[in-house]
Parts: sequence; C-alpha cells; structure tokens
Amino acid sequence: MQVFEINLKTDKHEELIDITHLISEIVKKNNIDNGRALIYIPHTTAGVTINENADPSVRRDIIYGLKSLNLESLNFQHMEGNSPSHIKATLVGNSASIIINNGRLLLGTWQGVYFCEFDGPRNRKVIIQI
Repeated sequence: MQVFEINLKTDKHEELIDITHLISEIVKKNNIDNGRALIYIPHTTAGVTINENADPSVRRDIIYGLKSLNLESLNFQHMEGNSPSHIKATLVGNSASIIINNGRLLLGTWQGVYFCEFDGPRNRKVIIQI
C-alpha cells in the first residue's frame, strides 16, 4: 500500500472542490493499474463525497441543502462556535473509496470526487491510500 497527501487551500467558508483530477494524477504518476483508492479527510469540519460533476449547480445545491438545516440558529455549547461545521462534516463523512481499473478511477459517467469545506477558508489535507 502507498500513501499520498494532497494539500488544499480553501477560499470560502463552505465550498465543494473537485479533486478528481488530483487523485487521477496520483494514479497515473505512480503507474497504478488496478486496486482501490481510499480517500480520507483528517479534519473534523471537512469531508469528502462522490457526486455529480457535470453540472456545477449540484455543488451549490448541496451546500444550500445543508444550510437549509439552519444549524447556525441552534444554541450549541462548543466554545469555538463551529458546531454546524462539525455536524455537516459528520453528515457528509470523512472517507470515500474508489476502484482503480486499468489505470483509471472507476467512477460513473457523471461522478466526481469532492473535498467538502465547512469551516474555511483553511489549509487542508487529503490523504489517499492505494
């Protein structure tokens, strides 16, 4: 097994960043023909999801949908004030797994891999184990 790290700088408080090409580059540069890529986010206010990447409005809609939960209106005890970000990261999840076949990520026609920022802007890491 090999472990790789991607460093990201997010620009917004909440955003979904397409990282599919970065994972594909790792697979290609390391001549990985077959296997599985585990994408892991080592942060408590960020996550990863596989979702549609053909229509950019889907990213906006995901963020809008999570905002509609209106978590910011609740009286949380966490002193940092970012409990809504923790909850959104929990709902999205911190890992995803993708099959690698013939040197390519085996994603569906419309699928992409998104880093989900819920407490930015920040410097973030994405860990890939193949």
